[in-house]
Amino acid sequence: MSTATPASAGVDEYLGELMLVGYNFCPRGSFEANGALLPIAQWQALFSLYGTTFGGDGRTSFGLPDLRGRSPIGQGSGPGLPTVRWGEKSGSTSFTLNITQMPSHNHTGEVRSENAVQADTGNPAGNAIARSTLTIYSNNSPPTAAGAMHPGTLFINNTGGNQPVNKRSPYVGMRYCVVNSGVFPSRN
Repeated sequence: MSTATPASAGVDEYLGELMLVGYNFCPRGSFEANGALLPIAQWQALFSLYGTTFGGDGRTSFGLPDLRGRSPIGQGSGPGLPTVRWGEKSGSTSFTLNITQMPSHNHTGEVRSENAVQADTGNPAGNAIARSTLTIYSNNSPPTAAGAMHPGTLFINNTGGNQPVNKRSPYVGMRYCVVNSGVFPSRN
């Protein structure tokens, strides 16, 4: 039988490097990338790399990156893309459209065409448009009922509940860890 080596962020990793693991803990030699504040006095080398980019007051504490529920993105800018600063947090998981963001459109409606009964019948009450069921006519002949309605296009007012729309891409939850005992990275 072979003896398994305990999982750890070894000397092959650089201090402050982020690693993605597929298990539910960060290995020895690393912290979870959860935005925790660390004491500068105890973690001076890591502070020299991160500064207060991810939080802290810069006198006694500094912060780790917080990648819980977030996706990392490269800093800088590309053709046609906005500039992303180092440590910048942005974005949201949902949005709500307002009327100025919606494309111009129409809603369809339906009008039914019904045959009207002429009001000059012997019993006009309730048989003509805009007539009640009350018999209020004299012995004189009542006016002729309006003609049949014709189908047409209707413009309907806005509808909807202003509910946010999910815009998150498909994902799988994993754990990001920050190496806390690796080789100090060289700039060259």
